[in-house]
Parts: sequence; C-alpha cells; structure tokens
Amino acid sequence: MTAPVATPFSTQIREASHQQHTEAENSSFMSDLLGGGLGVEAFRLYTEQLWFVYRALEAPTAQLAADPVAGPFVRPELARVAELERDLDHMHGSAAWRDEVRPLPATAAYAERITETATGWTGGYVAHHYTRYLGDLSGGQVIRSIAEKTWGFEPKGDGVRFYVFEGIGNPAAFKREYRTLLDAVPGDDAERLRIVEECKRAFSLNSAVFQDLGAATSR
Repeated sequence: MTAPVATPFSTQIREASHQQHTEAENSSFMSDLLGGGLGVEAFRLYTEQLWFVYRALEAPTAQLAADPVAGPFVRPELARVAELERDLDHMHGSAAWRDEVRPLPATAAYAERITETATGWTGGYVAHHYTRYLGDLSGGQVIRSIAEKTWGFEPKGDGVRFYVFEGIGNPAAFKREYRTLLDAVPGDDAERLRIVEECKRAFSLNSAVFQDLGAATSR
C-alpha cells in the first residue's frame, strides 16, 4: 500500500484562501469599476492606493534578499513601484501627486501589516507577496485590458504599466516556478498553517480597501 501523496503547499494556500479571494474579486467597487459604472477618477484613486501597498511590499526587499524564507521571492522583475509612479504621473499630468495623495484607512492598515510581517515574520511576508504578485500576473491582466478599452489608455502604455511585466517573458512558466518556491518554503505544519491564515488575512485586508474605495467613490 502506497503512502498518500502530500498536497503541495501552493495548492493548500490556493484552496484554503479561495473564499476570501473570491470575495475580494467580487467586491462591489471592483464590479462597478470594471463594469463601466465608475470613471477614470476611480481607477486613478485605486492606483494611488496600490502605490502605498507596493511601497510597503518593496521597501524591505534589499534587507530580505538574504532571508532564507523570503529571499527566494525577491525578484526584481516583479517590482511595481516605479511602474505605479509612471502610471500616476500620466494620470495626474505631473509628479506633484506624490505630495498630495493619502492612503485610505484600510490601505494604511494593509500597508502596516505588510511592514510588520517583513520585519518580524517573513513567512507572513511571503503570504502577502503571493496574494499580490500572482494576482497581478493573473487577474490583473483582465483589469489592464478593461482599463485600456474603457478609458483609452494605450495598450500596455502609461496608465496601465503596473500590469505589464516586461521582465517576464512567459508568465505561465513564471507562475509555475513561483509555486515551486512556495512548495519549498521552510517550516513545519504549524508554520505553514500560520502562513495560510495570513494569506486569508491579506485577502481580507484587500477587501477592506475595496470597501473604502467604494465609500470614497460614492460620495
């Protein structure tokens, strides 16, 4: 009798967080935004909030590069902050927005939690890294396509460069490699369960941002 094959950690994460992921994807804000019910100003506000989140994700990468848990996930081809800034320069018409934009309360809480994990628990940081970047490489491409059609951005041009990973020639292969890295994350079952729970928390934090965005755009 053969022993049962253990479920890969990447599969555990995806299956355990499916409900939270679906709730985030189906938020009323995203449904309205992608369904054409909101204008480009709402898309710009959403992009501004992403800037705060990704600054928190990418600020500690130099320190995390040698970390045995988070280090393998530090990939320069994933970096998004410079692309977000280019998009926002385009949407605002100048770089003055950097001194003017502010995070919504849920965005500030999200960014703070990412910073907490990066400095105190890198397994948790990996959970946030996974929920953001693999989402960008998957569903993010749908957002880019709709934004180009709805608001007239040039295909893969300024305004939607956040969604364009020029350093990744084969996204499907990259995602497979990423999942292999997840499967190799060190730690016992208890630690992996903690990471799964943090992944769920990441999706919930993202949903809270969508709630704040919905409130801000319905005024």
